[in-house]
Amino acid sequence: MTSTFLNQLLNFPSPFIDKSSKHKICINLLNQVEVKEFIDSQHEAVQLQIKQTGFNGTAGTQTILRDEDALVKTILIGYDDDLSIYTLSSVFAFIQDSFSANFISSTTFTIDEKNLDTDQLDKLCTGWGIAAYKFDAHKKDKNAKPAPLLVWPKNANQDFITAQVSSICLIRNLINTPPNILGTDELTQVAQEVAKKFKAKTKIIKDEELQKQNFPLIYTVGKASPRRPQLVDMTWGKKTNPKLTIVGKGIIYDTGGLNLKPGMYMRDMKKDMGGAAHALGLAWIIMALKLPIQLRVLLPIAENSVAGNSYRPGDILTSRKGLSVEIGDTDAEGRLVVADALAYASEDNPELMIDFCTLTGAARVALGYDIPAFFSNKEDIIDSLRKSSVEEHDPVWPLPLWKGYMKDIQTPIADLCNDGKGRAGAIYGGLFLEAFVGDDIDWVHLDCYAWEQTGKAGRPQGGADTGMRAIFKMLQTRYT
Repeated sequence: MTSTFLNQLLNFPSPFIDKSSKHKICINLLNQVEVKEFIDSQHEAVQLQIKQTGFNGTAGTQTILRDEDALVKTILIGYDDDLSIYTLSSVFAFIQDSFSANFISSTTFTIDEKNLDTDQLDKLCTGWGIAAYKFDAHKKDKNAKPAPLLVWPKNANQDFITAQVSSICLIRNLINTPPNILGTDELTQVAQEVAKKFKAKTKIIKDEELQKQNFPLIYTVGKASPRRPQLVDMTWGKKTNPKLTIVGKGIIYDTGGLNLKPGMYMRDMKKDMGGAAHALGLAWIIMALKLPIQLRVLLPIAENSVAGNSYRPGDILTSRKGLSVEIGDTDAEGRLVVADALAYASEDNPELMIDFCTLTGAARVALGYDIPAFFSNKEDIIDSLRKSSVEEHDPVWPLPLWKGYMKDIQTPIADLCNDGKGRAGAIYGGLFLEAFVGDDIDWVHLDCYAWEQTGKAGRPQGGADTGMRAIFKMLQTRYT
């Protein structure tokens, strides 16, 4: 990976500015109660404009107000008191659709902060920041309009907004990068650069060293690819702080192995390192905001390829933990690499472990594309994460670690099988991983899609953060 492209992955142009230009437009958010008071305070010409457009503060509606010289002065936005980060993403898109590139380039935008608290401003500005995201490094023709610039609101938390926008853009960039460019070495290089930025330490265990240091599942999954398997071990923070370990599945491309995927299911498998992308994104915001924890990030990285030395259905492998695993399906490789990483993490006895995995299609069947399934061995974590999910408009939903299904991932000739006999695919994945989590360690497993299927305001089609913000909010609540 060239240094230029690495910089593009890790540096994100800011759509914010400190001071207004000569021509500025105010964005005014009004609910259906506030809009009447606003209309009554305006002169007759403005009242007439509002009446003609029919604007009444309904959530998601917008209208443009002009002065007596026909210059745009205000954009009215309707909302329903439940502001999310995507509220201003829609406004960003509305501006790009409504005005020319020259007009946008010569104008700055402000938010009327009246009646908005810091939390609301932070959400609005985050939505503006991620709406500016685009992945066009490989396009010759970049005809997109420029990003409109928002003047930093006086009461916004700039450090938090910048950290959150950067972490989301990092996740998207990594998932969107094609697999011929982002191989195992390149993903490791990105992790090292993130660590360098925040003065974290990294250790890399690669190729045959994985065998020697007892990571047999990671090695076996990746051994058929010329792009060699490896494990990134990043550490940061004071040793006196509570230990948090994040594990991210880093399958840079998944052919399915000898259980080869059909073409339609293989097309977007560059996103199978989405767990590692989420782990790095979460680590970014934790370190940027200096959350008082002792952080460890483990990224088991491999490519699931086909060759003469590919592992086979029917093979029995011995994991780092000592549990034997019969291979039922080589396309269930993610749980194998993450299992070795969870076992390794457990040896350090962290207070909390979180893993991010693009693990099962079954989770998508259950909850669709937008809602990641999550599992936890602690009820208080389930309650906390559900609450954070609602507060952050970052939906996740718990599924049970139903012990009655353990029989479906057991086999007569090994301790576990890496697939299941029935239909509870997402739960089988969770139960399999739980077997590698140490006793008395709080644990969360997020089975995320890491992809925006259709595209929405602030959420372009392609790589997506799914559940990361909810997890971070839970960590903030737990540790600050």
